[in-house]
Amino acid sequence: MNIHYTFTVEKITTENLTSLFSSVAWDSAKFPDKLYEAILNSHRVVTAWDGDKLVGLANALSDGVMTAYFHYVVTDPVYQGRGIGKEMMNRMLNCYEGYYTKVLISYPNAISFYKRLGFEADNKSLPMYLFKD
Repeated sequence: MNIHYTFTVEKITTENLTSLFSSVAWDSAKFPDKLYEAILNSHRVVTAWDGDKLVGLANALSDGVMTAYFHYVVTDPVYQGRGIGKEMMNRMLNCYEGYYTKVLISYPNAISFYKRLGFEADNKSLPMYLFKD
């Protein structure tokens, strides 16, 4: 396995994004055009490729100075457990090293993964959502 990582978005398409997000059954895959636009409008995106196949993606939203929010961190299940998510997150964390706050929301099954990267829960705050109907 020879995984190639990039910070460019040129090879990203609606189709390969939808395929990646469908592989983990995330609702974002149901909105392919919006998902594509969201990724292109991210502050930074790192992708993982096995040849021409998109097998991982992490993106950040940021104010460019103090705070980076890691919204999506996704690895195709066939490729999970091979260090791809860790590599993508390490690359992201290096980009935002001097930032005061780096934040994400984790699903329960991924908490230990993010803890190994240095993230910890903040018991003084809770994530809150307002979803469109």
